[in-house]
Amino acid sequence: MNTKLAGKVAVVTGAASGIGRASAQAMLDQGARVVLVDRDAQTLHSVCAELGQAAVPLVLDLLDNAQCATLVQQVLDRCGQIDVFHANAGMYVGGDLVDAQPDAIDRMVQLNVSVVMKNVRDVLRHMIERQTGDIIVTSSLAAHFPTPWEPVYASSKWAMDCFVQTTRRQVFKHGIRVGSISPGPVITSLLSDWPADKLQEARDKGSLLEASEVAEVVLFMLTRPRGMTIRDVVMLPTQFDL
Repeated sequence: MNTKLAGKVAVVTGAASGIGRASAQAMLDQGARVVLVDRDAQTLHSVCAELGQAAVPLVLDLLDNAQCATLVQQVLDRCGQIDVFHANAGMYVGGDLVDAQPDAIDRMVQLNVSVVMKNVRDVLRHMIERQTGDIIVTSSLAAHFPTPWEPVYASSKWAMDCFVQTTRRQVFKHGIRVGSISPGPVITSLLSDWPADKLQEARDKGSLLEASEVAEVVLFMLTRPRGMTIRDVVMLPTQFDL
């Protein structure tokens, strides 16, 4: 086992699958203790059993305001500190705006925007007290390019791009690094909501990323010298055509 994150406690939301699981695995491989947060209890416990004793399951529905507010304290009760927070949980709403369901819009904006802001706010209080920490937000290529087939989703990620950049400027004086990773299309369950023609086109071109490739970049960001912040990483398959 490598030890670049030895002694660190990391928290990853949306960790039962996809980028979250891959990110947790990468941090575990570098010696961190990782709290995996997800609402899917069965899958989460199964994943943690596979990952080993350093993987700590925390079942939370982040869309439930009361449960969301307990995240930091529950982690501290289990592990005593938070060195890394990866705000990864998210939802996708694609297609024409006129076809989007109001409830789906509300849930996506809550999880992709409000939950991230609230979680980061709560984590920052702990990190500021300790004068150190790393926060990484899973954003999207959609935060940098007005993708015409996903105006709802893209808007939530544009909001996160602003949130990361402004929050970073508030907290770097406390030794806290804040950055985002913005991958192009990644092979995860989120793609199940893609328009069928767009998904098939991407598969045919080989223009999809693996979650493990995103996790490698997350680890790169976390393991830079403390005097260096990787603020934004945009990564996409070479064959992906904007």
